[in-house]
Amino acid sequence: MTVARSLFVADLGGTKLTCAVVDGAGKILARHTERVDTSTTLAPVNQICQTAAVLAPSKGPRRQSSWAAAGVAVPGLVRRTGTVWAPNLAGWDHVPLGRLLGKRLRIPVVVESDRNAAVLGEAWQGAGRRKTDVIALVVGTGIGAGILSGGQLIRGAHELSGCAGWMAIAEGETEISRRVGSLEALAAGPAIAKAASRLAMLTPKARTASGRSRKLLVSALDVAEAARRGNRQAKQIFHRAAHILGLAVANLISMFDPEVVVIGGGLAGASDLFFDTLRRTALEHCQPLAARRVRICVSQLGPDANLLGAARLALLASGGSE
Repeated sequence: MTVARSLFVADLGGTKLTCAVVDGAGKILARHTERVDTSTTLAPVNQICQTAAVLAPSKGPRRQSSWAAAGVAVPGLVRRTGTVWAPNLAGWDHVPLGRLLGKRLRIPVVVESDRNAAVLGEAWQGAGRRKTDVIALVVGTGIGAGILSGGQLIRGAHELSGCAGWMAIAEGETEISRRVGSLEALAAGPAIAKAASRLAMLTPKARTASGRSRKLLVSALDVAEAARRGNRQAKQIFHRAAHILGLAVANLISMFDPEVVVIGGGLAGASDLFFDTLRRTALEHCQPLAARRVRICVSQLGPDANLLGAARLALLASGGSE
């Protein structure tokens, strides 16, 4: 099924903005990625509109009208009032993003949380295609879960369903777990980087102009590279994170009985280091009957899952359907 006009979509993150044009069959026709402009509260809104103008296939004052609708994925909470709370964007407490973009683009605009967009993208064009019960666990700087049950998004009374980083995986509290949640404090990208930063062999140094050495920041990708080179400590860090994530996936399977659990997000790029342990741990600890039926896999869509989820919502807003 296709629509007469294509769809404009945006994946707004805390540091990166990706906009794209998608057709009604889920094919990405064009895209543009750049750092998010955080100079003012509304700078990201202006940035989305400017990128829309760049990607517009026609010119003139009504150029955006060539799109049937727009969909936007945001890194936070989309309230039923239409306002957005995005903690990683300064001043984004009650930003009426859909209304602001709709007024300027002059087309229907749908705004959704990135975790919900991810599971919709997977269910439309990814590992959850033709499935009605899908969970997308997004693991990167934070951890979130998009949950599709019976073909419907699980939202919760306050649009807070899927805050998987707050799953209580271990006893005891730390300053970080009180701020971001137990699972996120133990297994997200920054947790892996922090664990490695305590190891001198994974903390590279650089010389300053004065000749003194200073430590450089270690990222989860640095740890992954070290693990692939055979560093035993780096491998142990990923093994521990995989076990913790596996317990979280086991809980999600036991609670929601999905057909598919898709592991996505930035950390999925290092899945060769942790996926087997994650899957084994999850199947060992989840409800036994569910364990025999569920499929756990790594996303093949990567960051496109958010774009395609936003496109799916835009398609529905335009009156299209499969």
